[in-house]
Amino acid sequence: MKIGQPSDLPITSTPPAASGASSASAKAASQGAAATASRNASSASVSVTVSAQVRTLTQADQSESADVDMDKVNAVRSEIEQGTYVVNPEAIADKLLANAKEMLDRTQS
Repeated sequence: MKIGQPSDLPITSTPPAASGASSASAKAASQGAAATASRNASSASVSVTVSAQVRTLTQADQSESADVDMDKVNAVRSEIEQGTYVVNPEAIADKLLANAKEMLDRTQS
């Protein structure tokens, strides 16, 4: 099935019915499984806590977002929309390698 295309076959959560089984019993089994899953999901509760380290990382990410050059972002967006944006694979490769080297140097220090 391709993304964005309607499927010819319906998607089911149960395996196809055996040759001797009726489609009504397969449908009933599917509805029963869906009802059970719904009950289990609504009755389950989970307590989640966020560590101080995660909060610090989140705050750092938010402060770094202020460093975005919106003029450059808008210029690239405009080039993409116009179909004139050109990807420079050499520059991408150089930056990826530089970032990998930087990360390796940090872990070895």
